[in-house]
Amino acid sequence: MTETVRIYCQNNNTYKDFPIGSSLMHIFKGFNLDFPYPVLSAKVNNRAEGLNFRVYNNKDIEFLDFRDLSGMRTYVRSLCFVLCKAVADVFPNGKILLEHPVSKGYFCNLLLGRSVTSEDVERIKTRMQEIIDENLSFRRTECHITEAVKLFTERNMMDKVKLLETSGSIYTYYYTLGDYIDYYYGSLLSRTGDIKLFDVVKYYDGLLLRIPSRENPNVLEEVVKQEKMLDVFKEYLKWSDIMDMNNVGDFNVACNEGHATDIINVAEALQEKKIAQIADTIYQRRENGGKVRLVLISGPSSSGKTTFCKRLSVQLMTNGLRPYSISLDDYFVNREETPLDEKGNYDYESLYALDLKLFNAHLEALLRGEEVEIPTFNFALGRKEYKGNKLRIESNTILILEGIHALNPELTPLIPAKNKFKIYVSALTTISLDDHNWIPTTDNRLIRRIIRDSNYRGYSARETISRWPSVRAGEDKWIFPYQENADVMFNSALLFEIAVLRRFVEPVLTGVPRNCPEYAEAYRLLKFIKYFVPIQEKEIPPTSLLREFLGGSSFKY
Repeated sequence: MTETVRIYCQNNNTYKDFPIGSSLMHIFKGFNLDFPYPVLSAKVNNRAEGLNFRVYNNKDIEFLDFRDLSGMRTYVRSLCFVLCKAVADVFPNGKILLEHPVSKGYFCNLLLGRSVTSEDVERIKTRMQEIIDENLSFRRTECHITEAVKLFTERNMMDKVKLLETSGSIYTYYYTLGDYIDYYYGSLLSRTGDIKLFDVVKYYDGLLLRIPSRENPNVLEEVVKQEKMLDVFKEYLKWSDIMDMNNVGDFNVACNEGHATDIINVAEALQEKKIAQIADTIYQRRENGGKVRLVLISGPSSSGKTTFCKRLSVQLMTNGLRPYSISLDDYFVNREETPLDEKGNYDYESLYALDLKLFNAHLEALLRGEEVEIPTFNFALGRKEYKGNKLRIESNTILILEGIHALNPELTPLIPAKNKFKIYVSALTTISLDDHNWIPTTDNRLIRRIIRDSNYRGYSARETISRWPSVRAGEDKWIFPYQENADVMFNSALLFEIAVLRRFVEPVLTGVPRNCPEYAEAYRLLKFIKYFVPIQEKEIPPTSLLREFLGGSSFKY
């Protein structure tokens, strides 16, 4: 008699028995589920797994398609594997670096010893389609770490060798696709034939890997020009290259050799230099007739905007200017006037939750040299109050406004462009795990937010993770469409920060119960941060952006 395992399927809330050792794909077919899009992966006891995963015990399973971020990651990861194999097949002496997300796709640096041509890209794309048509299996092999290190050393993939050698693991795994091997830190699809839609195009001096839209996986994401963001990434990648620290393996080796303090000092100095340059630019525009009176600062959650504002204010003062911060929070409309979201709840992130008419009237009056009384919003009562907070600005005063809508043209339509200087702040992580595994900038920000919420807001990691999708949706709607409006972009990510944050976030993440949906994301983040050698935070200066999340800042918040 065949032994069986009992599977509970969360998609239809039913139990069913399957032969022991059945794959997730076999189980999916056995439940006869109806999905609008292809199923890409599954959560097994709230851990993400590929459909080749085999089950030997009773499990709870939830199948995922493009609409789930975990499913989308599986698709993109598999597509990247196909791209890397295609490059190896077409250009055996070439090398491809999968560097960072940009323009609704992924920028890839193709190293051929010469400029990349459109014909090169077309050859790669053709080979990718051939690999997909061959319907090859993505095979996962678990082995002792010394075996994996030997395999990658023989293929001169030293980025992976350093990562694995410094990971502290005894066993690891690698993937094969035909005769090509690679390493990915998450699940893959079952076969290359499961990839139905992609594109790869020449993009500036590299390639752009295009992926399906999560909202409508039958079409590709529309390419959005993000030249300024691409320039910021390139600037920081150049510095990483100068420091000989292009990936986590390089970073770990340097830390193990006693260079952590040097890394912290250089990274902090680079940020301070950049902030000083921004302040100098603002001052020079004023001196050259630009008449900048208002600095507008925007960026997504946990990008360090508040500390950036304080450090920029210090640098502006060294130029003889008097910065004065205005809080958009004080210009909320009275609560009953707040617009509603699609669920009928107050939408406090909407631009129209602000009293735009009053806000612009006050700005215009201030710029004319008049005195205005700034309101204070009483959040308990849900209305503006006036407490005699009067303001008149002098000739050397510069107003600083920080908020999610700061770069939206509708916020300050009555203020002439010559009076405004716009800054976009975000944690644009530039260090990669290895040449083929980038670190999502959203992961960097989520880790920061989990620590801050735990330290200062009394939220558990589970609560923060639960709220994160709605935070991201608000950013997609109100922040990201306007980021290229900025006069300058500031990267708040620090080369060393995840190694420091590891010690703070691990105990918070381990508190997420295994029986809740948020455990999958907590487990993924725990697995990811363990690639970093942990370092102490004691040498991080009190003015560091990280202090906004860790505590110990010399600034008051």
